[in-house]
Amino acid sequence: MNSLDHPIQGVTLPALRGRMLAVPGLLILMMLSVGLAFALYLLPPTSFALVVVGAMAAIAVLALAVARYDAAVALGFAIFGVVQFQPAPTDFVFICVIAVAAVTGRFNIDRLPMSVIGTVGAFVTINILSMTEVIAVGHAAIFLTITIYLAVFSIWLANYVDGPRRARIVFGAYLFAAVTSALIGVLAVIAPLPGKETFLYGGDRAMALFKDPNVFGPFLVPAALILLEDILRPRVLRVRPSLKVAMLMLLVLGVVLSFSRAAWLNLALGIFLLFAVLLVSRNSARQALRLLTLMLVFAAATIAVLSATGSIHFLDERASVQHYDNQRFGAQKFGIDYAEHHPLGAGPGQFDVISPISAHSTYVRVLVEQGFLGLAILVAIILVTVVLAVRNCTLGRSTYGIGAGALLGAWCGALANSFFVDTLHWRHLWLVAALIWAGAMRGAPRPDPDMDRIEPPRREPAPELPINL
Repeated sequence: MNSLDHPIQGVTLPALRGRMLAVPGLLILMMLSVGLAFALYLLPPTSFALVVVGAMAAIAVLALAVARYDAAVALGFAIFGVVQFQPAPTDFVFICVIAVAAVTGRFNIDRLPMSVIGTVGAFVTINILSMTEVIAVGHAAIFLTITIYLAVFSIWLANYVDGPRRARIVFGAYLFAAVTSALIGVLAVIAPLPGKETFLYGGDRAMALFKDPNVFGPFLVPAALILLEDILRPRVLRVRPSLKVAMLMLLVLGVVLSFSRAAWLNLALGIFLLFAVLLVSRNSARQALRLLTLMLVFAAATIAVLSATGSIHFLDERASVQHYDNQRFGAQKFGIDYAEHHPLGAGPGQFDVISPISAHSTYVRVLVEQGFLGLAILVAIILVTVVLAVRNCTLGRSTYGIGAGALLGAWCGALANSFFVDTLHWRHLWLVAALIWAGAMRGAPRPDPDMDRIEPPRREPAPELPINL
């Protein structure tokens, strides 16, 4: 008999499925690599020394991902708050990590809800198809590459967070990035920090190592909400409660001092939804009361800091209607009118080409660039994630310690934020979605390894021969 007819000894069906599912992941990474190379080719030329340093850093990260996979993941999230340009440094780290995951069979999507895989895959597909209508090919290539990367990143992350240890790695490193960013931003506003202009927008709004305070502020919100729920229900972070409260105060101050009205709405809605989840949960009335107490204390402390720094007047000014709001809404009206005459969309990143003012809305951007079908697919992704988040809250199912109420609040807060700011390429938006999906996967049945194992063929014992004595 041919040796190929024999099953492989010791190989399990889940392992075979994992290897088969690694193939599409590898193909996506190859497409990402080609897109990234093309995008970098179109960017302005850089110095040879910078290219050499970048290549050495990429090799070092790749080696780290091979030798210490979880350490490379932690590194990627630890620099999550450095987004001065795109692709950001964290993107290069995660591209290396995802490549190693795909090659080694760790990029398995067999337990992800099909609704997630289908809607995210459809969104990537409609983005690629809309490339046929682009005007600025170079800009479209860069924008499309980042969109595909973030979609792949979210699917990989939902699969990666498969237990309390990895949930602690992801949240711990992300919290480090958020608290560090908040500290830099707050100090730049209230203290004579050397080179503080680098970390401020317009001389008075905190933005740390982001390009825009409207991204810096919302970046802190998911970390603040998860930390807030962990103060009330300690499960994921193993530090003293006093340190948790101090970090939360710093994050809240960072959001306030970004002076981003959309970030304020984002945080307020997130806290409200977390409070609502606590109210309807069993034996959580005391936790809801503690939440209210904490918010009153934080509000008083924030007002004290604003008064001490003389920022109360600027806060009042920012809370009112700004002179450029009409321009923003005018750009959104232009986008809706454009979509009515171009139902197939203008292509990735093209709103910035056809309009002198940015969309300032994720929904308007997708409507203009991918048409009505693209917007419908985006809404499907949003609704699927909301349903899974609500289900996690109803079942009391955290993402291995990361609170379901905090994730629901963070997701809905970001969705409200998306009406006023373009959030499609926010790394933390896809992070929150992935953590919700990972929590939903906790209910997925795991295959029985004893049933799935492919055993080698058993040989029948030879017939006994009569023995003549």
